[in-house]
Amino acid sequence: MRSDLDIINDWIQEDSKVLDLGCGNGELLQHLMGKKNVKGYGIEINADEINNCIEKGIPVIDQNIDDGLQNFGDQSFDLVVMTHALQQFRRPDLLLDEMLRIGKECIITFPNFGHWRNRLHLGIKGRMPVSEFLPYNWYDTPNIHFCTFVDFTRLCDEKGIHIKRWAAVDGHLRDHWWIRALPNVMSETAIFHVSR
Repeated sequence: MRSDLDIINDWIQEDSKVLDLGCGNGELLQHLMGKKNVKGYGIEINADEINNCIEKGIPVIDQNIDDGLQNFGDQSFDLVVMTHALQQFRRPDLLLDEMLRIGKECIITFPNFGHWRNRLHLGIKGRMPVSEFLPYNWYDTPNIHFCTFVDFTRLCDEKGIHIKRWAAVDGHLRDHWWIRALPNVMSETAIFHVSR
């Protein structure tokens, strides 16, 4: 598994009921179901990824998350997970509310657009950065809300959301002490575990 998924795995309790929003090929759910006896469900919109999930035996729902999550009851999951997708939705603030309505807790990861390389690139070249980690031009990127580590913590403060724990990792999704010391500048990916 990817290193960030290893961190998430450590934060998830055995026998939990987990909903993975934008689950992709189901890698995380497959691992959790096999190793932690998690009862998992995924939501995905990409047909190829849905087929990958089905081939792995992952229960998956074809649903556009931007259209809402009204088909799920309050607190119907122990945990709702979303990895590297929050920045792609029209209203990530409202989506976060919905995630905490249907789940007792949430784990969210997103690219930290405050990373020093992004700042330097924008400052020197005057253009939005394109990198291995963010391989899109400004006009064709699926990312519509650029967020930093600090932006997310402020959103949580404004909404009264409790940050249980966080991690900050580099472009290889590894954790280092210097990244934890200055997460808004040094982390390429932010990982948050939150609850109400």
